[in-house]
Amino acid sequence: MNQHTTGRSGAVWALVITSVAGFMAALDNLVVTTALPSIRKSLGGELAELEWTVNAYTLTFAVLLMLGAALGDRFGRRRLFLTGLTVFTGASAAAALSPGINELIAFRAVQGVGAAIMMPLTLTLLTAAVPPARRGAALGIFGAVTGLAVASGPLIGGSLTEHLSWQWIFWLNVPIGLVLLPLARLRLTESHAPDSRLDIPGTLLVSGGLFGIVYGLVSANSDGWTSPTVLTALVAGAALVGGFIHHGFHAKNPMLPMRLFRNRAFFGINMAGLLMFLGMFGSIFLLSQYFQGALGYSPTEAGLRMLPWTGMPMLVAPVAGTLSDRFGGRPVVVAGLGLQAAGLALFALVIGPDASYASQLPGLIVGGVGMAMYFAPAASLVMSSVRPAEQGIASGANNALREVGGALGVAVLATVFSSQGGYESARSFTDGTVPAVWIGAGVVALAALVALLIPGRRHASGPAPETADETAEERLSVAA
Repeated sequence: MNQHTTGRSGAVWALVITSVAGFMAALDNLVVTTALPSIRKSLGGELAELEWTVNAYTLTFAVLLMLGAALGDRFGRRRLFLTGLTVFTGASAAAALSPGINELIAFRAVQGVGAAIMMPLTLTLLTAAVPPARRGAALGIFGAVTGLAVASGPLIGGSLTEHLSWQWIFWLNVPIGLVLLPLARLRLTESHAPDSRLDIPGTLLVSGGLFGIVYGLVSANSDGWTSPTVLTALVAGAALVGGFIHHGFHAKNPMLPMRLFRNRAFFGINMAGLLMFLGMFGSIFLLSQYFQGALGYSPTEAGLRMLPWTGMPMLVAPVAGTLSDRFGGRPVVVAGLGLQAAGLALFALVIGPDASYASQLPGLIVGGVGMAMYFAPAASLVMSSVRPAEQGIASGANNALREVGGALGVAVLATVFSSQGGYESARSFTDGTVPAVWIGAGVVALAALVALLIPGRRHASGPAPETADETAEERLSVAA
């Protein structure tokens, strides 16, 4: 296998490069939300078109994640990482220069393509560069930075829009990308999966299936859950994903071997991640608007008041990563998800049109600590549950499931919000937000229960079992 551990300097560079790239890709999920009023004033467009400036990125990002991972395994992870970073950076500049809403939506979709190629390879490149003894802490920092990006998207987008212009939420990526490209070329080590082949039937099935499901989810709030378009997309997507699962059990060299899900660690962390993103993503989408729509804060003021939540990962993640190395990832993940569910519940208890900031702080702090404790060991649990040759596709599958969870969270909680309240007044806004956040808290609590499936350190099951042919293949690859 063309993969080796580099020295301390190489590990530090890999952590910096992959964390910053992961931050950019994760940030662009929600960075646009607080800029939508300014975009509408500048470019025009109806509400449905404005929603697609968010959804176009989510759609291509979620659909192509597993393909991006497979291409990296086949043609070189560093090479494809550079390709994805180039596409993402160029599309960011094009989005900033968009003359109309339709062009912006198109370039947001291209941004998602670049992120889908780049994002799953960050974990694989980082894992290859960091020695096993320090891998938990490094992956913990990476996970915390990714979590910070998701949570701080509304703050960064709102601050740039308020003090500069909405175009700067895209211009921000350009200098960062231009700095990362030569650094990645010089400092990251190339690696491939041994004997990797592209699985064309699997690629078509999973890409079509995820497209149908994510398209249906992101369209449900505007078109209605029972509209023919949404139902057709969801049913067709589910059927294609079912075909992909069947293919993964029976094909000789499938893109994603379904035997990986027989491993309790791989199954538990992936299902917990899907549920956690469902509850968290949907809640952040509404709470960032609650601060502005109900309490009357400016985008910057709203972001600053969310700092006890969004900034906590930077303080807690290194400690959580160390605890994960010492005691194993399961107790840290379970405790983190439990605290995050408790934080959302505490927030739901005090939501109101005149809620004081002091009453909101306990929920923000507890939820922030919980988020940090989840993200810190989650990446390490995913990567340690599979063989090195399968880490690329495992990372792609994990990211794809989390993106589907995020899209489902926004769609479901927005529907709950619309059925119970609306934007007419502060009271109406809180009437819709309270039940939605309670549902978010319940879903994250369910994620904590699912995470209990992950084996503890004393009962760790290790990577998913190999077949005799796969073991022989890897031995031949190493010998070569």
